[in-house]
Amino acid sequence: MMGDWRSDRIGAALKGKNPTVLRQLAAGFAVIGDVQFLPGYSVLLVDEPDVQRLSDLPRPKRLSFLSDMDQLGEAVERVCRRMDPAFRRVNLEILGNTDSFLHAHVWPRFEWEPSDVVSRPVWLYPQECWSDEQFELGPRHDVLRDAISNELDRLRSMP
Repeated sequence: MMGDWRSDRIGAALKGKNPTVLRQLAAGFAVIGDVQFLPGYSVLLVDEPDVQRLSDLPRPKRLSFLSDMDQLGEAVERVCRRMDPAFRRVNLEILGNTDSFLHAHVWPRFEWEPSDVVSRPVWLYPQECWSDEQFELGPRHDVLRDAISNELDRLRSMP
């Protein structure tokens, strides 16, 4: 999964070279997260590399981005609920403190999470969760990737 695509995730997605892309949506790309210590973690990337914040988009595209975020959140929620009875909820976040391009995090949350972080932001998880290779995205996540992609397709086909 390593490669140059990480230095320009949106540009790579536009060229079809970002291996984390699940689906292209109306205003961005639904991608599965690089780390999966919370299985199903996904991100919505805006489809314009120079857009840094939601307010940089014209209002119609801004609303499309937010609608895409809602769809991705619902897809992750439906899949995680089916796959894990301990699923609790989905948290949606647009932060932009580290990466300068507009993106939204979709974090599934579970009852089995450690008690010291279960009710707190995921950013407070220990550093090893972010860097331990046991949580790195890989082929073992293909079933999860396919399930979220298929759920996105179902949601987009609904009236």
